[in-house]
Amino acid sequence: MPLAAVAEDDEPGLIRGYASLFDRTDRAGDRILRGAFARSLEERTASGVRMLWQHDPAEPIGRWTVLREDARGLYAEGRLELGSRRGREALALLRGGAIDGLSIGFRTRRSKPLRDAARRLLTDIDLWEISLVTFPMQEAARVREVRGLALGWARALREAARRIAPRGLPVGT
Repeated sequence: MPLAAVAEDDEPGLIRGYASLFDRTDRAGDRILRGAFARSLEERTASGVRMLWQHDPAEPIGRWTVLREDARGLYAEGRLELGSRRGREALALLRGGAIDGLSIGFRTRRSKPLRDAARRLLTDIDLWEISLVTFPMQEAARVREVRGLALGWARALREAARRIAPRGLPVGT
């Protein structure tokens, strides 16, 4: 599934997407109810939820700056740490379309058993981390937008063009 938006601008490593979608059964048979993240987001805030590579606690790759529940699911926005090797690799893989999955790492606080295709309904989740992954447990949990793929080069080129252009002539943006 291709990314909805890929842009080159002055926001290197910014990513946005849905880490979880409500009322969809994942590959483990779990379905998450709207409001399940509310307590965790209030207690931890975005800064307390780690951004990891493939759920590996030894591989942090950035930080989440915005986490919120909306009608669709758990929206996540963050910035890859491009000063780290793994952060740069993650950006390159996102840019190339080789990876775009998001997956949550959590502890279940409360759930209800279900008798349909889902085995349980998660109603309260202690969210620890959100990872960029190759295969998300919930198929639709994906990065939807990646910005700053040129690592700021596009902005630097525009600024350089403005400096060397003859005065009075417009420079394209």
